[in-house]
Amino acid sequence: MTTSLRLGVNIDHVATVRNARGGDVPDPLRAARMAEAAGADGITAHLREDRRHISDADIDGLMRDLSVPLNLEMAATDEMQAIALRHRPHAVCLVPERREERTTEGGLEVAREENRLAHFIAPLAEAGCRVSIFIAADRPQIEAAARIGASVVELHTGAYCDAHAEGRLADRDAELERLTEMAALAEAKGLEVHAGHGLTFETVPPVAALPQVRELNIGHFLIGEAIFRGLEDAIGEMRRIMDAARA
Repeated sequence: MTTSLRLGVNIDHVATVRNARGGDVPDPLRAARMAEAAGADGITAHLREDRRHISDADIDGLMRDLSVPLNLEMAATDEMQAIALRHRPHAVCLVPERREERTTEGGLEVAREENRLAHFIAPLAEAGCRVSIFIAADRPQIEAAARIGASVVELHTGAYCDAHAEGRLADRDAELERLTEMAALAEAKGLEVHAGHGLTFETVPPVAALPQVRELNIGHFLIGEAIFRGLEDAIGEMRRIMDAARA
């Protein structure tokens, strides 16, 4: 039996455009409502320490107005833990974060910080948040995520997507094989499997077809595509491609 595949739409880069000029437009909350109407199963937003795109007020609004789950991406810091515990979103996804990066690069290093992260996520889980860890498709990271009590791992698909975009087809196929094997391992370890980063209409079908993957989180491509075809149409097309690949 084929399991359903959820689509989480990341609205960070609506806020990026707003912040480039200041003011209130475009409004990330409006984008979230449109994404929901277009068939998104959830909304993802990354509250970075430097607040370069999503703001605290955006999180307030999303928690107040959304009727689909919010997946709050954040670094594993005391400040962010306090914010998550105050809001208690449906899901908290821990991601690596460096000030100099343009976007989240690579997965969280769980294996080297196992003890700290275990203590960090415990109160979040106790507060009712589903804790996810954004990691590379790597056996030690998956095994460590299972040991620390995470509910979900989100496999980083960036290397696969980059290889495709650059025409490195052998590397692309090797990365897809690695994603396939590690998705199976994660499920065997009792973890729910998500995936995301860099996915496009072209690259999403093989990932959507992986039977262990239950959710894809996609943002930058959809927001960019919305400039040309509108957000609802872009999301609808992504949903159509995902569902066809899954079937």
